[in-house]
Amino acid sequence: MSGRSPFSNDIVALGELLIDFTESGFSANGNRLFEQNPGGAPANLLTAAARLGSSAAFIGKVGRDMHGAFLKETLQKAGINTSGLVEADDVFTTLAFVALSASGEREFSFARKPGADTCLRAEEIDFELIKSSRIFHFGSLSLTDEPSRDATAQALAVARDNGVIITYDPNYRASLWSDPAVATRQMKRHIESVDIIKIADNELEMVTGESDFEEGIKRLFEMGVKCVALTLGDEGAIVSLGGAAKKVGVRDVRVVDTTGAGDAFFGGFLHGFLLSGLSVNELTIEDVVEFAVLGNATAALCVSRRGGIPAMPTLAELNAFLES
Repeated sequence: MSGRSPFSNDIVALGELLIDFTESGFSANGNRLFEQNPGGAPANLLTAAARLGSSAAFIGKVGRDMHGAFLKETLQKAGINTSGLVEADDVFTTLAFVALSASGEREFSFARKPGADTCLRAEEIDFELIKSSRIFHFGSLSLTDEPSRDATAQALAVARDNGVIITYDPNYRASLWSDPAVATRQMKRHIESVDIIKIADNELEMVTGESDFEEGIKRLFEMGVKCVALTLGDEGAIVSLGGAAKKVGVRDVRVVDTTGAGDAFFGGFLHGFLLSGLSVNELTIEDVVEFAVLGNATAALCVSRRGGIPAMPTLAELNAFLES
């Protein structure tokens, strides 16, 4: 592999940065305890990539409060450029309360009416961060409300007009949308601009109208996507490129918390892509399988720990896992 990118940042991501208050046992009085974990899908992805060695920058908004300060410090400790992080006096940092089942699956309750992440305005974005990056990444949760919906659209236009690779995660959280029809419309809205998509099996039908994996992937290509990574939980992922598709399995691990699993996968996947030094049009299916192997390993390590950002592995941990 050819090594690091010549761009100022390998990846810049726009979207939510929030606190996941994750269920963590009971107090002496029998009340549930919640652990303050930094999270948000785009921030999780950036942390995964940064800990593996990619350079990263974040664009988004938090409140000027104790949680916002904690999140900013967390990103900085992960080596992520926070010059694009806006700290607001008029809105509070977004919070998510996460209950965990015995198998590590999650149930979310959001304090986001509004949350700072949805209040990002286009005029607050440093578009030079996007222009100087190799990849611009976004997710669908910045499309739930204005003004972040318009800010995302303008950031995408800048990325597209400057030849930046665009990656996308249509991350569905039902409680954050007014209704499923609005969610589907917005999640599909920018597909034609996307080069590489990471999509979960339960989101494929929402975006494509197809429940069959093969037909859903085919529809994504018809919509303009160039490379697809369909994540299947503990079954790994299906990757597809230019009509070819392969399933890439994942090693069994003890699952503690599935928060951030898809973000870990995509962060590892994109790190592999960046290391290759290839353009999207130069990729082969063998290359994409290699990226998915890194993604699956990153996700396996993530789900064996608690939280989103705190669970992302280092390069040394990933290499040890791959070699074990």
